[in-house]
Amino acid sequence: MCDHTALIEHFCLRADLSTYDPYDIWKTRLGYAVKDFYNCHRVAGLPSAATLALFDNCINNRRRMFYSRLEYPVVRAMAALALLSLYRKSADRRHLDGARRHLDWLVVNCHRWQHGIGWGLPFAHAVSKTVRYGPNTPFSTITPYCLEAMVEFEKRSGTSQFRQVVEGIYPFFERDLVVMEDGGDYLITSYGPLRDRIVVNAVSYTMYSYALLLPYLSEAESARARHRIRKLYRFVQMTQQDDGSWYYCPNDKGSFIDCFHSCIVLKNVIKTNALVALEEAASVVESGYAYLQKQLLDPRWGLFRRFAVANKRGLVRFDLYDNAEMLNLAALREDLPLAERLAASVRTHFCEGRDVYSQIDLGCRKRSKNTLRWAVMPYVYAVSQTL
Repeated sequence: MCDHTALIEHFCLRADLSTYDPYDIWKTRLGYAVKDFYNCHRVAGLPSAATLALFDNCINNRRRMFYSRLEYPVVRAMAALALLSLYRKSADRRHLDGARRHLDWLVVNCHRWQHGIGWGLPFAHAVSKTVRYGPNTPFSTITPYCLEAMVEFEKRSGTSQFRQVVEGIYPFFERDLVVMEDGGDYLITSYGPLRDRIVVNAVSYTMYSYALLLPYLSEAESARARHRIRKLYRFVQMTQQDDGSWYYCPNDKGSFIDCFHSCIVLKNVIKTNALVALEEAASVVESGYAYLQKQLLDPRWGLFRRFAVANKRGLVRFDLYDNAEMLNLAALREDLPLAERLAASVRTHFCEGRDVYSQIDLGCRKRSKNTLRWAVMPYVYAVSQTL
């Protein structure tokens, strides 16, 4: 499918965006228990975790037995953003109305935390032996897409239909997220609304969200938000390695450096800098962008690999998520040659007719057909940014 408009309409104009997911095995009661045990006892838990991973990849990837389709807020938000990008080009009311329907769904399915509004994942998630999230816990990494979609809709439609919701998101970032560390000139905020973990891309999302919220804040709140933006950015800046890379969790000895999280950090720096000037943002982005192309681009496939520094073995050769975020980043940087080459490679290797696969395994077989959260919708959204 080469027609970008047809691709976006095919996936984004649907009323039902429920989907299977590559994470399905770990959402089952057995999968959650196995993953939680593995997080606490790596050696003892490896055989059972490996068995479930092999079952999911080799036996159940196409059948999806025991799994159920779920709706994901981030899918709705990205679908709305993609349609709004298309509307900017087409002026077709179907695209604007489709975006509104997705945002209406987000309003109905938002989660009011102690102080503010946010969105998360509709399943329990065991991250480590000390961090576990309940279903629908709002995250600093998902809420920004819902916020951005509502802000963009207001801009394109000329209405303030979602203003009250947008204003309710501010207390989530300001009061529900936890300050993990305040170093004076830098600030580290949590991933979710608890003292959980230090993740660079989560901090960058919070930074960008504050920038998006500035027009909705009072003068005093705006001044405070700008101060926080600079401090959050300083943390992003100081955790960048000399080669331009970021570790996912910079304080974790077992952390990793991967493609799509690195792209997200760079994306958020670029977008924030467009709203609030960040010191030396151009050099931060240039260094990180060069690192990704040098360390993760496979010239034989024309695709980007997942890990530059891995912390575990996997069954995936290439993941659509990495390439979707890299395509989005290339579009943001107006790097047309890379965007065109990468888009062509993705179509060749991940697409079959109207179907899009999210993974290519070690045997070079396509896996996870039309799984919207991971990562068809990030790809569709990236395509919309190249229009």
